[in-house]
Amino acid sequence: LQKFKNFYKTQKPNPRNYAIIVLGLNTALRISDILNLTSEMVYDHNKVREHIVVKEQKTGKINRILLNREVRKALNLYRHFLVKSAAYKAVSQRPLSRYQVYRMIRNAAESVEIQEKVSCHSLRKTFGYRAWKQGADPIVIMLIYNHSSFDITKRYLCIEQDDKDKIYRSILI
Repeated sequence: LQKFKNFYKTQKPNPRNYAIIVLGLNTALRISDILNLTSEMVYDHNKVREHIVVKEQKTGKINRILLNREVRKALNLYRHFLVKSAAYKAVSQRPLSRYQVYRMIRNAAESVEIQEKVSCHSLRKTFGYRAWKQGADPIVIMLIYNHSSFDITKRYLCIEQDDKDKIYRSILI
């Protein structure tokens, strides 16, 4: 995952692509919402905001998202690049299509020899799976995703029988 995340930072430097991947992995935003971010939403007087507020394109729901240290570093790197190129968008110099981002993500995945199928939505799913494996409450993850049912979140988290068995073994009442 680290090689994939850093592919556009170290192997084939591209601050825009790196920022998109880091945003996707760390915010659980859909790619359509990432591509709709503007500099005003992300930056305040040349400084990355602590939180962004996004009206999700798919659901119309408002989501307030903390930008962690990794995201802020990636966005600062990209801002420095933007200042040089005088581009206007926070995440994309020129409008990108979902397909272009898909190709960019697939290129990074193939270059670091990830065998699994990787798509734009993989970034969003990876956020939840990693959060869950690090001990985050699945209900809070459901709220972060803005899912209307836990069944959807459960599919994202890939909860298996082994995961359920582990809890059965650990609970001694």
